[in-house]
Amino acid sequence: MSASGTYVRLCAVFGIAVATLHRSPGRTILSIFAVTLAVLSVTLLASLGVGVVAMGEDGLDSADRDIWISSDPVDPSASGTENPIVGSHELSVELSQRDDVRAAAPIAMHEVYLGTDPEDLERQPAVGVQSTHDGFGFEEGGGFDTYTEVYENGRASEPTAEEIVLDPVVAESHDVEVGDTVYVGTSRETADDNVFTVVGTSEYYSQFLGSETVTIPLGDLQAIAGTTGTDRATFVTAALEDDADSDAVAADLSEAHPEYDIRTSDEQVGAFLEERPLVLASGVTLVGLAVVGGLVLTTNLFALVTAQQRDELAALRALGLSRRLLAGTVGAQGALVGLVGGLVGLALTPLVARALNHVSRSVIGFEDVLRTPPEVYAIGLALAFVVGSFVAVVTGWRAGRYARIEHLEE
Repeated sequence: MSASGTYVRLCAVFGIAVATLHRSPGRTILSIFAVTLAVLSVTLLASLGVGVVAMGEDGLDSADRDIWISSDPVDPSASGTENPIVGSHELSVELSQRDDVRAAAPIAMHEVYLGTDPEDLERQPAVGVQSTHDGFGFEEGGGFDTYTEVYENGRASEPTAEEIVLDPVVAESHDVEVGDTVYVGTSRETADDNVFTVVGTSEYYSQFLGSETVTIPLGDLQAIAGTTGTDRATFVTAALEDDADSDAVAADLSEAHPEYDIRTSDEQVGAFLEERPLVLASGVTLVGLAVVGGLVLTTNLFALVTAQQRDELAALRALGLSRRLLAGTVGAQGALVGLVGGLVGLALTPLVARALNHVSRSVIGFEDVLRTPPEVYAIGLALAFVVGSFVAVVTGWRAGRYARIEHLEE
């Protein structure tokens, strides 16, 4: 067939498709609405799957650390109740003396008991750091910088700074604000001895651990946990100079310290997911369910629409249209409905995702649980347009077998 003949045939196919859609505006609108819902279900569910995996990665990326040193086993889901690195400050000083290291610091993690009443305490994950920083994202107040004050005369065995940063959800649950005080201890019996002042609210480390976390000066956390003498930490982290190769530095440190696990930031993300396989499995499962569910919805939709057009298809068959043209006509309808419904669904995706993230922030305290990278939009559009057109062509071809003149209404 010549190019002009193909063009005329395509124009005829799409002309008939548009006329058929225009003839039944109610059915067309409902079909577009159904495609929109199918696309939204795919994009939102896939966004949730992406967000589940990305939350842990963001916590590590925002830490702005290139090297992570640990001593297995380290299980972030256990909030670091094991702190296997002994002499963490000495190791940090050793790292800081390297020309390719800009800064190094230990991080400790413990479970603590916290509350405004020593008789009514709740367990919370706690992270101990030497100082907070600008990227902490404080909602109220600020942070602390205790390195000089705590360590200039040696590390104290009692809390010195007595300051704490609370996750906003924790602050709300205990009804405390910046300037209020709370009791903190690694056991219910010792919490009564340690009164900390709330200096700020931030969910910075909550994103890393996946639960509402409080942040305490490292020396104070070690003091109340009784690990000052052994100077225990969960990690020792290092930020490298701009021209340093993190892979080369990690390899060099691994040779010098074979007793430790030394990873780059990217490798630590992988280790994080390996140690929490449920996170990765949940993310992959959600994306898979989104695609499979969208396929089922789209297939059923266009099969139903084609069945409802039995009379129209029979009339076109009676006029002499071939099965191939009938299938093309139904496929063109699927393409048009899928394109419009898909575009509407994609346009609504960021709005609905933003609203759901707001609900998530209010209910569980986490922002950006739903992530919408370009791949999510590509999956939604492909499902609506490509898959929708293919399913419509197949169902149109099958319907052409049964499109007979006896199906016409009297």
